[in-house]
Amino acid sequence: MKIEITGVQPVFDEVKFGHVGSYEKVTGRIYGGADPGHRLNAGIVNLDRAPRNSAGLVEYCVDFCLLKPSDLRRHNGRVLYDVLNRGNKLALSALNDAPASNDPGAAAHAGNGFLMRQGYAVLWSGWQGDVAAGEGRMLVRMPVASDRGAPLAGLNRDEFIFNHNHNPAVALLSYPADTLDRAQASLTVRQREQHPRVALGAWRYLSQRSIEITRPAGFDAGAIYEFIYPARDPIVMGLGMAAIRDVVSFFRRRAADEEGRPNPLAADGRAPHVKYVYAFGMSQSGRLLRDWLWQGFNEDLDGAMVFDGVIPSLAGSRKTFTNFPFAQPGRFSCQHEDHLTPGDQFPFTYATRFDPISGTTDGILARCRTTNTCPRIIHTDSSGEYWQGRASLVTTDEAGRDLMLPEEVRVYLFSGTQHGGRFASTFFPFCAYPGNPVEVSAAHRALLVALDRWVSEGIAPPPSRYPHACDGTLVPADALNFPAVPGITYAGLLNELCEVDYTVQPPRPIMDRKYAVMVPAVDRDGNEIAGVRLPDIVAPLGTHTGWNPRREGFAPGELALLGWHLPFAGTAAERLASNDPRPSLEERYANHEAYVEAVARAARELCEARLLLAEDVERYIEAAKRRASYFTKV
Repeated sequence: MKIEITGVQPVFDEVKFGHVGSYEKVTGRIYGGADPGHRLNAGIVNLDRAPRNSAGLVEYCVDFCLLKPSDLRRHNGRVLYDVLNRGNKLALSALNDAPASNDPGAAAHAGNGFLMRQGYAVLWSGWQGDVAAGEGRMLVRMPVASDRGAPLAGLNRDEFIFNHNHNPAVALLSYPADTLDRAQASLTVRQREQHPRVALGAWRYLSQRSIEITRPAGFDAGAIYEFIYPARDPIVMGLGMAAIRDVVSFFRRRAADEEGRPNPLAADGRAPHVKYVYAFGMSQSGRLLRDWLWQGFNEDLDGAMVFDGVIPSLAGSRKTFTNFPFAQPGRFSCQHEDHLTPGDQFPFTYATRFDPISGTTDGILARCRTTNTCPRIIHTDSSGEYWQGRASLVTTDEAGRDLMLPEEVRVYLFSGTQHGGRFASTFFPFCAYPGNPVEVSAAHRALLVALDRWVSEGIAPPPSRYPHACDGTLVPADALNFPAVPGITYAGLLNELCEVDYTVQPPRPIMDRKYAVMVPAVDRDGNEIAGVRLPDIVAPLGTHTGWNPRREGFAPGELALLGWHLPFAGTAAERLASNDPRPSLEERYANHEAYVEAVARAARELCEARLLLAEDVERYIEAAKRRASYFTKV
């Protein structure tokens, strides 16, 4: 492995973070190679069909970025590896409340400084081979598989939901077409996932990487277009998983690369002062972490553990569409979009168990158990993952019965939250109801502290908090007693799951082999009962959900990825006038001061349970004080 450093510069305007001091950013590339004959690379699809160098290795090159204390003596010995999401950095937004940036440098990009005050080094490296360059996204350069040097071809399926009404519409293909002969491809449209496919002939190739579709009448902006065509040049996408393993292992254990260039985390030619490495990933990145563990990549080439602890967040029960012949890691199954995308089949939970539906025995941790390389895991989900990511299957079996979690796993539901947090609302303008503003970064900060103490001191984290079937806090979606909130339609829709035959195109759902997918039970307000109930849910100003239907003109009624928020009426008179069954603010809180005290009490209780840090208790109280305008009529 070779490291090329292209830049070293001070960051955050050289602000000093307590005893840790200032930070600097190191950027560059790492050149690596994977041996197709090594047992730990044996499962990488098409690695044996990739070109090799003179040493017999399949080469790759990844971008990397490292934030570290300017004075390595101030480093706390921990590295946080932030799994990129489609080439984008997330950790500073998710843990430091910083504005999103792929080029962190200004003081604002440190946010509240949490990771810096702790003394963490933060590491990113490219892993997804089809990320488009631009906007500071981090890339990985990986080979294309071939048939003894000739182009390798196969049938590929792309799905498009335009969410606009431009006609004709241009669609970009995930892989180049092997031929521009239209007779060898098919295009269909359907308004909803469960509807029959309607064949379309009004389309043409613009190039090997794009088609133009003349959209038919009778289908709105949310209709599903499915294109099946002979494609070529599959990227060896699973190599990105090996690249994470090998890059992290280098930064963790090597003083220098094979040509003597020093590791930026090493000083004076000595081995790096790295005691523990933790991985954090949200959404796609969380699914990648589960997939990465399941495929056995937490053992490095020397047989050592890569990550001591991981936090897969917003993943639900899914993995990714990464280690496949024509992989598309950016796609994932939802109720409406990309419903049949591979990467969501058994296993779902961390323990190894027999699944009577698929007839197989497996678990996310099955492989690492055989090599004693399983990390400590803190799995977190928004309530949106129960509706779209089948999160119940992380803790229940195929019939919806509760399962025991392994000792090294904790699971937490952040009750009443949406996928992606408050910032995600701007990306989904087709939602029927306003987005959910509840944020979970404070809880993640507390859980990272808990994970570190679990790994480094053996102090167990707080007990898992998630809904259970046995106590009625986890129920079928059609049995959810959701209140009749004016203007809100609850249809009980969720992302169902059955076994799928992926040997055919399009994939064929096997409807008589279905899994029971459950959702969290709610109280009289429509807020969820179980899980980590943040102060916004314990002392609510409205109803918060993880589900949200699409609006008129965009496949109305089908599920979007987000949740929604609907404020309570200010007074009892307003509530009665609108026929709202939820008690008003004046019926809940005597005044604004009483509301602030309710928030403070909820925050302090979570702090005592080690699910909030003391600094965040104060942040919640200050935020509650700023909400006086809600109580002008109370």
